[in-house]
Amino acid sequence: MTNNRPVYLFSISSHPDAVSVNSLSITFLQPHIDFSKYDAFIITSKQASKALEQYQTHSFQNIPALCISKASAKSYEAIGGRVLDIGGGYGDNLVQKIKNYPKNMRWLYLRAKIVASDFVLACKKEGYTIDEVILYESSCSKDILNITVNEDAVLIFTSPSSLECFLQTHILSQCNIIIVIGTTTAKAVPKEFEYHISEKTTIESCIELAKRF
Repeated sequence: MTNNRPVYLFSISSHPDAVSVNSLSITFLQPHIDFSKYDAFIITSKQASKALEQYQTHSFQNIPALCISKASAKSYEAIGGRVLDIGGGYGDNLVQKIKNYPKNMRWLYLRAKIVASDFVLACKKEGYTIDEVILYESSCSKDILNITVNEDAVLIFTSPSSLECFLQTHILSQCNIIIVIGTTTAKAVPKEFEYHISEKTTIESCIELAKRF
């Protein structure tokens, strides 16, 4: 912990140096997918890989995935998948990655019901073929809605939804130190509050930043 300030991590993942609060409840869906139609997946969270576990591994394991981060890449490899490429941690960064591949490549974006980036629309405008399938949806967990935090706490948010869920039942204090994992999450911070963006889009980087305060 940093200077006796408690550090709260609002994420699906946890970290030993913070009070870890599971921010979301995940519901996995299982729509029919004709995997034979696609050349590559787009994966922007570990939850997408977990959702794929509902399908027979042999039906998709030969389809490589463009993953948004190293963490999402590891999650896909963990279920027997092969990584095509890794983005810089932001949905918007995937546009340039996709442009490195032929326009006749057939992509399938394995996504949540609600997403924060419109990179798919941007790519479609450039003539790329990207289908989308909703594999999971999230709702605010009881943990984040009911947690009590100190007024001077360091608050780490790893997604726009984790911050939005927190704000449903809590009020931010100007004494709070707010840390966000990236620019997409930063957009969810109320305009009257200052925030700090981690150097890398990882929880470890957020924790390192928290320790400076």
